[in-house]
Amino acid sequence: MNDNPAFGADLQPFMGIPSFMRLPVTRELKDVDVAILGVPFDSGTSYRTGTRFGPRKIRETSLMIWGHNSTLNVTPLKKLKVVDYGDVSVIPTSIEHTMTAITRTAGEIIETGTTLITLGGDHSIALPLLRAHAKKYGPVSLIHIDAHIDTWEAEFEAVPYSHGTPFRHALQEGLIRKGEYMQIGIRGPVSGENDYVDARKLGARIVTIHEVMEKGVKEILKEIRERMKGPVYVTVDIDSVDPAYAPATGTPEVGGLTSYQLLQLVRGLHELNLIGFDLVEVSPPYDHGDITAILASNIVFEYLSLLAIKKTL
Repeated sequence: MNDNPAFGADLQPFMGIPSFMRLPVTRELKDVDVAILGVPFDSGTSYRTGTRFGPRKIRETSLMIWGHNSTLNVTPLKKLKVVDYGDVSVIPTSIEHTMTAITRTAGEIIETGTTLITLGGDHSIALPLLRAHAKKYGPVSLIHIDAHIDTWEAEFEAVPYSHGTPFRHALQEGLIRKGEYMQIGIRGPVSGENDYVDARKLGARIVTIHEVMEKGVKEILKEIRERMKGPVYVTVDIDSVDPAYAPATGTPEVGGLTSYQLLQLVRGLHELNLIGFDLVEVSPPYDHGDITAILASNIVFEYLSLLAIKKTL
């Protein structure tokens, strides 16, 4: 932990400077294991905006995380050197320029050997993040936890990119290993009867919420472990969770995962070769008592805990 009293873990949650878990804010990555990066961008959304405020609110609610993961029995910040890298310099009026900036900034981080955890922002940011990771690691195995498939061809005429298209482009660009892409928690009405068929043709293994509920999280994790053979990137859309537990998101869908089920899914990834993570679509203006952002910061903490366990093996 940092001994600087401005960032001290002994401070009450309502005191001090709200970096993620009061980590040092720096772009010096010498001997750093993990960097937290914010991408406050929501111009890829198709319904409710507000996710540009997600990284700041997730950082704020992370101050209530005391540090020891009692379930996994690990204290991540004692095992890992972690910093808060700050935010990508986004351009709200240009998704293309912002995507370029995301890939450049993410690439600068991971090229040093530092593992990147990214706070969104809308789900369009996953494509430039995958580009950066694939440049270093080659095509990745992808675990995509979401309510939506996000493999549509285009949501807006003549505009190729939005938060509904990143994984179509990622598949077409060869950023994802063949047969190693799972979408988990998919549900809700779609625009066409062939939307799921098209996603499967592109290479997605769709695990609907019905399948999750019928089989249980343990069985889904078993399939994940069987499929994921390469370096594993994890992308979590907070709308994978039922809006009863996570109302603050741009495109809420009823009948989703519980908070605990999402915790189970992330905790169950400990045996995999984890190389990157993002959590997206937290829109604080729609929150009630910060419950969505609190869940989001805890999911990031769970992933940090997995990285800490990985380092001790």
